[in-house]
Amino acid sequence: MEMVNKPTVVIGASPDSSRYSYLAVERLLHSGHTVYPLGKRKGSIHGLEIIQDKPPLGKIDTVTLYVNPAIQKEWYSYILNLQPLRVIFNPGTENPEFAKLLSDNGITFIEACTLVLLSSKQY
Repeated sequence: MEMVNKPTVVIGASPDSSRYSYLAVERLLHSGHTVYPLGKRKGSIHGLEIIQDKPPLGKIDTVTLYVNPAIQKEWYSYILNLQPLRVIFNPGTENPEFAKLLSDNGITFIEACTLVLLSSKQY
């Protein structure tokens, strides 16, 4: 089966290799996806610099969240403007308010673990 590149924005990317967001960027890259790691801290993940602002990006398949609901608020309009096909709420990031906003804007969301989706070939 041919791998399909799903350009993915990782919000909350961290240069700390013990963080799930770091592992997600690493595994997305390893799986052949284009990855945009967005985070507050300077650093890189496997040579990919962490982007510390909200740049305009091309067609995005998935936004995967690694920030808590309080921090997500500052990302609402950015994510809505990206018009991704889906948003993944990783464990601990579930946010009914944002889920409703996504739904109202025609954006699919799931509550799941990006790492599990990748390892079980469901990404």
